[in-house]
Amino acid sequence: MLNIDQQVQWLLQGTDDVVSPAQLKEKLEKSSHTGIPLTVKLGVDPTAPDIHLGHTVVLEKLRQFQELGHRVVFLIGDMTGRIGDPTDRAATRKQLSADDVRQFAKTYVDQAKKILDPDRLILHYNSEWLEPMQLADIIRLMAQTTVARILERDDFHNRFTEHVPIHLHELLYPLMQAYDSVVLKADVELGGTDQRFNIMTARQIQEAYGLEPEVGVFLPILEGTDGVRRMGKSLGNYVGISEPPQEMFGKIMSIPDTLITRWAVLLLGEDAHIWNQRVQTENPRNVKADLANRLVARFWGQEKANEAQEQFDRTFREHQVPEDMPVLNLPTEPWQVSAIELVASLPDIPSKQEARRMLQQGAVAVDGNKIGMTDTVEVKSGSWIRVGRRRYYRFQKREIQ
Repeated sequence: MLNIDQQVQWLLQGTDDVVSPAQLKEKLEKSSHTGIPLTVKLGVDPTAPDIHLGHTVVLEKLRQFQELGHRVVFLIGDMTGRIGDPTDRAATRKQLSADDVRQFAKTYVDQAKKILDPDRLILHYNSEWLEPMQLADIIRLMAQTTVARILERDDFHNRFTEHVPIHLHELLYPLMQAYDSVVLKADVELGGTDQRFNIMTARQIQEAYGLEPEVGVFLPILEGTDGVRRMGKSLGNYVGISEPPQEMFGKIMSIPDTLITRWAVLLLGEDAHIWNQRVQTENPRNVKADLANRLVARFWGQEKANEAQEQFDRTFREHQVPEDMPVLNLPTEPWQVSAIELVASLPDIPSKQEARRMLQQGAVAVDGNKIGMTDTVEVKSGSWIRVGRRRYYRFQKREIQ
């Protein structure tokens, strides 16, 4: 059992910001005295079917609230998802159909239960209260803020000044998300740092409806496997939590060494000092393998994680394949392609003539198997290709959201 100060310290660990720690402590103390658990909200818009490791940063923090006995609400934004969160968008999102949203939502929930305790999880869809709203209800909601306030958002402000169209339904998004917090009487809301405007708007709207404002807990945005950009399916730098163990392990082994400690802290809740020391004093390759093993075990179990590591070691040891090879886009999966087209598509091959020359010399191998000029090759996500003695590439499917 943790006392209130210890609970606050634990919940603050790994966060980017909390608005505010003092308010969080007050709410925890009140909950302790009354025996009434806090309502902790996480809203997700199912605009794509899969959850990746970047999403789990927030989900792991949500699980900590579960472990402290609080009421965790996993809110599927099936109505807000039809609008699409305008955060960081330079143009209007394509609106999804209700069928798409429902299908994606089911997949989201199934995957989220790999992290959250399903027995202590409350599931809601915001269509439950947004669809029945009358025009009078919507007018009352819209009256709680101003156009100037909404246009303070960086994405809206930039689009407005650059004369990029902003549709009226997009302006409703932060208000609809805020109204979710009103209906749920949320005490705490979690989100990435990119959700600051939406969560701060929810605090404002809750007060306008006579409620105590929720605490905003903001989690860092996880960098993807490239070590530079935020993890995202459209960027092809993601690790999906439902990917096969071998593929997950291989992707984690491809991250730059500079990410090892950050991923250990954000994804496993480990101590940064210990992992920094390990990276400096041990072979980083072995430290990264430990990270990959732990993460795969988190979603597939220890046996599958060990098998994935053994297969990775065996493949790369036997074929002497480098682990930090460039990653290329796989246009479709599986990709059935002629050997000449495949080699000619590589960055360092200037022409089909050069591709033919390399193939005639027997200098090309896919997943360790040599290919010839007349071969048709099946390339899958995770497949690697060697050209000559030292040029290696790995293929990965990049899906557009």
